[in-house]
Amino acid sequence: MINTVVLQPTPSGPITIGPGAPLLLMAGPCVLESGELAWEIAREMKAIAARLGVSYVFKASFDKANRTSLTSFRGPGAEKGLRILGRLREEVGVPVVSDIHEPAQAEMAADYLDILQIPAFLCRQTDLLAAAARTGKVVNVKKGQFVSPWDMEHAVNKLRGAGTEKILLTERGASFGYNNLVVDMRSLQVMRSFGYPVVFDATHSVQLPGGAGGSSGGQREFIPALARAAMAVGIDGLFIEVHPDPAKALCDGPNSLPLDAVEPLLRQLLAVRQAVAGVIDA
Repeated sequence: MINTVVLQPTPSGPITIGPGAPLLLMAGPCVLESGELAWEIAREMKAIAARLGVSYVFKASFDKANRTSLTSFRGPGAEKGLRILGRLREEVGVPVVSDIHEPAQAEMAADYLDILQIPAFLCRQTDLLAAAARTGKVVNVKKGQFVSPWDMEHAVNKLRGAGTEKILLTERGASFGYNNLVVDMRSLQVMRSFGYPVVFDATHSVQLPGGAGGSSGGQREFIPALARAAMAVGIDGLFIEVHPDPAKALCDGPNSLPLDAVEPLLRQLLAVRQAVAGVIDA
């Protein structure tokens, strides 16, 4: 039995995530590069989601604390970045999600965000999980590249122990040798068995960590195939990083989906979802 998670209040009204609910789409640039770019992507994604009947949440990191190189672009930082996200939330009228990296950021971020996201590298950090849970916000935990799907039950128990049932779990690939990831589609079913909605991160799953020397590479040509496969297995949400011109993105360009490719891919994925409807949750 999969518990549904309700995201509320949001600028677009309550959003139900889980079996029988519209697909959740978390999409946006890897990091906040500028207000203009964030507004452009958020408005376009909101329009696409409205046309296709999916629930949209804008995503962007206010700080990428785990960049490969010391000189890599990290974003505007917590205070400025959260203000930008809060303003976008109100002006564009979409809920927002972003990463937190330290327990002290949880309460501050909860004033601006609809979903608090725990980065993959930090999915075992007990104090961070507990701080996020105590805010009362929905918490999305990305499965670490180094963590088995069944071990994610420990993260679930930490969140529940801190007082929340508003839990999402996200698959984003597992380490496969050096500078490579592979997706074990069994993990989607395993994590869903814990009773909470599961999200597939189709863009970080094709990342090549550290594969470009001082930054991560990626193989965006595999995004559609993996996303279709995940949809057929059964997921409640999709996470994708999008950019109008990935070649010029300041972070994760090689594994970002071009903005103009989003709607055609989503139409494919929704067709797959419709085809397996009634089977996944039977």
